[in-house]
Amino acid sequence: MSSLKDAVVNHESFTKRHIGPSSSEVKAMLTELGYATLDELTNAAVPAGIRVQKPLTLSAPLTETKALAKLRGMASKNRIFKSYLGTGYYNCITPSVIQRNILENPGWYTQYTPYQAEISQGRLEALLNYQTVIADLTGLPIANASLLDESTAAAEAMSVAFASRQSESSRVFFVSQDAHPQTLAVVRTRAEPLGIEVVVGDHHKLNFAEAPFGVLLQYPTTYGEIDDPSAFIKAAHEAGVMVIMATDLLALTLLKSPGELGADIAIGNAQRFGVPLGFGGPHAAFFATRDEHKRKIPGRLIGVSKDAEGKPALRMALQTREQHIRRDKATSNICTAQVLLAIMSSMYAVYHGPEGLKAIASRVHGLTGLLAQGLKKLGYCIGNKNFFDTLSIAVPLSSDAKKVLVAAEARSINLRYIDVHTVALSLDETVTISDVDELLQVFASAVGSDAKVSVASLSDNLDWGFDSKLSRTSPFLTHPVFSSHHSETQLLRYIRQLESRDLSLTRSMIPLGSCTMKLNATSELMPVTWPDFNSLHPFAPQNQTLGYQELFAELECALRECTGFDGVSLQPNSGAQGEFAGLLVIRQYHLSNGQHNRNICLIPKSAHGTNPASAVMAGMKVVVVECDANGNIDEVDLNAKVEQHSSNLAALMVTYPSTHGVFEESITRICQLIHKHGGQVYMDGANFNAQLGLCKPGEFGPDVCHLNLHKTFCIPHGGGGPGMGPIAVKGHLAPFLPGHPLAPCGGDKASGPISAAPWGSASILPISMMYIWMMGARGLTEATQVAILNANYIAKKLQRDFPVLYRGASGLVAHECIIDLRPLKAKVGIEVEDVAKRLMDYGFHAPTVSFPVAGTLMIEPTESEDKAEIDRFCDAMHAIRLEIQAIEDGQWPRDNNPLKHAPHTAACVMAESWSRPYSRQQAAYPAKWVGANKFWPFVARIDSAYGDRNLVCTCDPIDQYRDEG
Repeated sequence: MSSLKDAVVNHESFTKRHIGPSSSEVKAMLTELGYATLDELTNAAVPAGIRVQKPLTLSAPLTETKALAKLRGMASKNRIFKSYLGTGYYNCITPSVIQRNILENPGWYTQYTPYQAEISQGRLEALLNYQTVIADLTGLPIANASLLDESTAAAEAMSVAFASRQSESSRVFFVSQDAHPQTLAVVRTRAEPLGIEVVVGDHHKLNFAEAPFGVLLQYPTTYGEIDDPSAFIKAAHEAGVMVIMATDLLALTLLKSPGELGADIAIGNAQRFGVPLGFGGPHAAFFATRDEHKRKIPGRLIGVSKDAEGKPALRMALQTREQHIRRDKATSNICTAQVLLAIMSSMYAVYHGPEGLKAIASRVHGLTGLLAQGLKKLGYCIGNKNFFDTLSIAVPLSSDAKKVLVAAEARSINLRYIDVHTVALSLDETVTISDVDELLQVFASAVGSDAKVSVASLSDNLDWGFDSKLSRTSPFLTHPVFSSHHSETQLLRYIRQLESRDLSLTRSMIPLGSCTMKLNATSELMPVTWPDFNSLHPFAPQNQTLGYQELFAELECALRECTGFDGVSLQPNSGAQGEFAGLLVIRQYHLSNGQHNRNICLIPKSAHGTNPASAVMAGMKVVVVECDANGNIDEVDLNAKVEQHSSNLAALMVTYPSTHGVFEESITRICQLIHKHGGQVYMDGANFNAQLGLCKPGEFGPDVCHLNLHKTFCIPHGGGGPGMGPIAVKGHLAPFLPGHPLAPCGGDKASGPISAAPWGSASILPISMMYIWMMGARGLTEATQVAILNANYIAKKLQRDFPVLYRGASGLVAHECIIDLRPLKAKVGIEVEDVAKRLMDYGFHAPTVSFPVAGTLMIEPTESEDKAEIDRFCDAMHAIRLEIQAIEDGQWPRDNNPLKHAPHTAACVMAESWSRPYSRQQAAYPAKWVGANKFWPFVARIDSAYGDRNLVCTCDPIDQYRDEG
């Protein structure tokens, strides 16, 4: 009989809540596979040569209550000052209806990327709203569905301009000296490997004879100045130069748009539309451009198409697929967006509408004008003649800027230091009249003034602060969605309506291979909305962020222990960014050794599409390595290419376990081969969740890897973002970890920043820390073992109906398996897409379709799904196989059957007429258990090709609604 102490521990164990199968279910699945214990199974599945020599050394697991208390203690060490630092980040008010029903709602944050559009119509509509907000406010017709942050959006814009340049010899990119400093730094980081020269200066003095291919302007500038760039833009276009404008959405409600001024691309950050500061993220960046650049626009684009019933339907369009198809020819490696945050910002615009947004902007601008008036009375000079919300303030000669900062700090206020003579500040939506009075008191005390200047003593007859010819006169957000949901009841119902159109983890398993849709526990997510974490400005002084610094240190330590590497950077804010950062570190290492010639990156044919794109971004040339019949790296081909490129070999990129879902026995030998020829090994960490606790890549060969915290370490996908992709490196690469100009981070020989904020999307890091604390070493290891168990159990159950394409030497798969549907196409014309769509009728999201092998499904159940759910999925797949057999037997025609017509909508099934050769019951309720939790796809199968031929990427204009009325 167990002790009382053991009973308490077992009762409170978070591991039992995270891992789906019970002990009896684990035993039953092991018996099915022919193994007695999890250890016996994993000893067979994972090659002995890469297994860890000793268990992970982590602190004892904490209960959810104790982990939250520990994190509360850390958070309390952060000091929340009133921030006027600006620089692209602003405090704002997140409407409670949006915080509770989107940010804190698993029906929104556990959705996967909308690759299966028929069961993603809710978030796709919200993203179309976002694109409409961006297109309307920027005055440009094509906007994407978000990027990672403003600085990387600027770098992406530079890449688009570079790809569009008129002269191949032009390699100069000009950045205005008034751009945000973090944006300039990230642009420089991205430019250097591509051989682009970044020139910084006063754009008013730019000589176009120097032949830049593109120019980046900040509007308003980082110091708050607003001037009319239209004449400059006209001159740039006459010289064949593309103009990019980094801008501010709230300002654009009052200012003439970049499109009206002639800009080719507009980029920025939507953070101040209802998303907390979060010490740097996550936030949704935006990117808008002219129609002629639509096929070069990075990231995801949501477009309108039609379904099989002729009704409007949404899906991801154009380059969403093209970026992966192009591989090393891609214009971007971005596959992770900031969907959840873009949805929040779009709902903020829906909630307030155009008049509400203008009212917020006018209030911010008006308070800025009052402050400027008061500061002038105190003897200060305002450096920017024109302004929206930011003032550059010259300190009187009798004082200096440091005195102003000291006076502000005494009142828990952060101002921006420019130089000894100048400070700057930016007001925002949260600022009140009393805040302005307090600021005036700060500035008065800094110069020893006894003047009693307050808002009440100032004139209400304000100069609007910028030239009237720059005032916005064009309408925006005219679509009815932005005028229909201004009460909380209306918005709540709209949010719920859209949520009901999407399948999330709240409904059923999402078994996508390589994507790891595991439990995102509520306790892990709760700290994201704690003010002590989400109210800090990313450039707040370090002595105000001690809680975050403690969190970073402990998380980095845990990740080093889990991976066996020596250094960690938390800066990359997506897996694709992690790839780029890791390769950049390798590049800098070779350059530091004087080996400028090392620029060849070997990449297996099965690699993610982002891998070759990342390599090209890091200045490398991609050489593809073949895979053998078993899905492993073809060592004969690898050896030949290593020998061929030995003197110029920079790196090998390898996913482990492989993208084919197996542990390659030769991984250590492969790493040794690369090292022998002077190269470095980059491990794509997408599948690290199959290694955690069982093996450490830092011990068996790789030099650097990125970790998808949004996969292995439980940060939710949020409908396609946010994510985090920190990198871990061996000691010889640690000095080159990315730094940042505005915060002390990175190695001694730091490469430039790859994200706008020093620690990326810092506010979601507590999720992963909570997971590690609550699981402990044993729990993390058990999670990996159960993930392998579940995958092999699925492979065993499905092999009676579908061939399992790849297995390891032991006949086992890793954490995912690939089933081959190609024979069905030859037999009865059934495509893999038909099976994917039919799964929706059974209430499931499809596994990964046609990757890494066309005509296959890659299935990953994760450790969080219990046996009953896995059995339901396998039963659904078996039932679908019987439906295919019915087609083979001639019971249904090849072109008129449940698979070809899937998914079936309620409207279709309830239609007055039904002429199909199968019953309505077979269409909508193909299994007994479906009725207990029926999920209805909102649209029928979507015609993506039609949408690409007739591209519509914003909400229909109001005129169409008038015509229909």
